Amino acid sequence: MSIWEYANPKKFIATTTPLVPWVLGVAIACLVIGLFWGFFLTPDDFRQGSTVKIIYLHVPAALMAINAWFMMLLASLVWLVRRHHVSALAARAAAPVGIVMTLIALITGAIWGQPMWGTWWAWDPRLTSFLILFLFYLGYIALWEAIEDPDTAADLTSVLCIVGSVFAVLSRYAVNFWNQGLHQGTSVPVATGERTISDVFFVPLVICMVGFGLLFFALVMVRTQTEIRVRRMRALEMRMRS
Repeated sequence: MSIWEYANPKKFIATTTPLVPWVLGVAIACLVIGLFWGFFLTPDDFRQGSTVKIIYLHVPAALMAINAWFMMLLASLVWLVRRHHVSALAARAAAPVGIVMTLIALITGAIWGQPMWGTWWAWDPRLTSFLILFLFYLGYIALWEAIEDPDTAADLTSVLCIVGSVFAVLSRYAVNFWNQGLHQGTSVPVATGERTISDVFFVPLVICMVGFGLLFFALVMVRTQTEIRVRRMRALEMRMRS
């Protein structure tokens, strides 16, 4: 069985429809457990006090905001190379979810930064690149809405997605590229596997990250199904008019 079989809209809907309730259910369970554990059962940090607990919203949201763009990039590349409509519609479906994650990360980052840095915002390399990524999300969604021909819209938004990926990378690795800046480094560096966060905070954080990730995939599956059905309806309307 080839993965390209799921590029068929009927196959995609038939496969994802029974998965959505399970993925969404596990996501909600992880979020309830992780957030309750993190906010109510973990101690205050000896330096940051209770403000550190916003990590359970900020870190998973920021992670998904960046990874959502990378998912859109992969789907856009599949569209440009293979011309599979489901991939283009999946990228479109992921954008609103990604922009909400980005907004959550920006807001919670400001709330966290104010007592830690003494300011709501700083033109830090990571913060600046993350704000630009948010603007790319806005531009991506607006471009889809502005162009009537869906294939042309998919082509242009795919190019925009490729360009915006530069800022997705910078949002993730800006701390590694520039030493100056207020934003702290990654708590769990992927390259080394070392982490600078205690187990008492780390375990509920991982649960929250899993919950955010599963919630993202559940929402993208539902939205992709919706995009497929909308596309079918528009095609039927065009046939009826002709």
